Amino acid sequence: MLLFNKVLNKLIKKNITISTAESCTGGLLAYSFVKNKDSSKVFVGGYITYSNELKNKELKVRKVSLKRYGAVSHQIAEEMLNGLFKKHKTKLCISTTGIAGPGGGTKNKPVGLTYIGIRLDKKNFILKKKFKGTRNQIQKKCVNFIFKYIDTLI
Repeated sequence: MLLFNKVLNKLIKKNITISTAESCTGGLLAYSFVKNKDSSKVFVGGYITYSNELKNKELKVRKVSLKRYGAVSHQIAEEMLNGLFKKHKTKLCISTTGIAGPGGGTKNKPVGLTYIGIRLDKKNFILKKKFKGTRNQIQKKCVNFIFKYIDTLI
């Protein structure tokens, strides 16, 4: 059984509702849930908040945090996660923010740097990962990592 199906089936069995807030993965995370049959039993919905303006407007990410830490940071991943939870109250909330490339990286924040927020059972996990590859490979690796991580949590 594919990992995506395995994780989704476990979430359905445990009635764990899901919502997503994505930046660097651009909807791939949400699609990885909804491409599977029966996903509507637990997947509530998601946001693609690519711009800072939308992060602020939809998820209540603070402008001061965006300015101080930048969109690709531990703090923003957590604020996205908290904003998502406040809106939808799903049992599982997931946020992604990062630099998928090919440009946009700096010495301190290179291409492939990603922050992933996962909220489950009232606990926030903020993970910092560095993925290598093309833009598409980085996005896929991020989503695969998230599913593997969730599989260990549930």
